[in-house]
Amino acid sequence: MSFLKKIILFYYDGFRSMTVGKKLWIIILIKLFILFIILKLLFFPDFLKSRFSSERERGDYVREQLILRK
Repeated sequence: MSFLKKIILFYYDGFRSMTVGKKLWIIILIKLFILFIILKLLFFPDFLKSRFSSERERGDYVREQLILRK
């Protein structure tokens, strides 16, 4: 058996035999979903799309900001 397959089977068997761990992983995944999807949509709107209509304008703005901060 290859080394990679042994590693995959090790983790697969470990997760399959979990009882409390499955619930904890579900909670972790729900929290990650909330943090990265929901909060991003609510608190981090797409600034460049809301201010500029074309890709060229967005690129020019980013370029100006990078040059001015240097």
